[in-house]
Amino acid sequence: MNKPKVIFLDAVGTLFGVKGSVGEVYGTIAASFGVYVAPTLLNEAFYQSFKASPALAFPNVELSKVPQLEFLWWKVVAYSTFTQVGVIEQFINFDDFFGKLYDYFAQPEPWIVYPDVIKSLIRWQNQGIELGIISNFDSRIYSVLKQLNLADYFSSVTISSEVGFAKPHQQIFTIALDKHDCLAEQAWYIGDSLTEDYYGAKAIGMNPFLIKRS
Repeated sequence: MNKPKVIFLDAVGTLFGVKGSVGEVYGTIAASFGVYVAPTLLNEAFYQSFKASPALAFPNVELSKVPQLEFLWWKVVAYSTFTQVGVIEQFINFDDFFGKLYDYFAQPEPWIVYPDVIKSLIRWQNQGIELGIISNFDSRIYSVLKQLNLADYFSSVTISSEVGFAKPHQQIFTIALDKHDCLAEQAWYIGDSLTEDYYGAKAIGMNPFLIKRS
């Protein structure tokens, strides 16, 4: 296989992941507000709520309005999560809780960079390959990448909430490719989701690679 012009990567689940589990983070912060739930129950409820949510993408919206829409999108996911486990009424002020939760995920503390990531990024850079991110994440990614010392490796970041299309929609891949003046067949894409990443990239003609994190 020829050396690619650009290697695009997914973010969460590919470059970095949540320490422990989402349920553990939700549970710890909820406990600081006097609400106690088993992390395993929260984790299951979170992923059910997350999967049932619409795409984290806001077509035809001014960029300045995106952060507030992101915040509200995640608030619905969190509210649904705690409703499913039957404790939503125990919150004296859910807004205060969610504000703390949302801000926490913009910090480096809940995240861990996978051990193979940095050496791979350095190797590709040394080979003269451009690097980009394509992610169904929100604008907190910029803060997270910077604080995890990953930002400088990437010359482009394309996220669903800002471009109005979420993977596997081909438009998010097209927008990312255009940033590098790159044809699909000149690019690789690495991600951890079979549907969103592998099949999404393959459908547009990129060379896809599926990574499995334990």
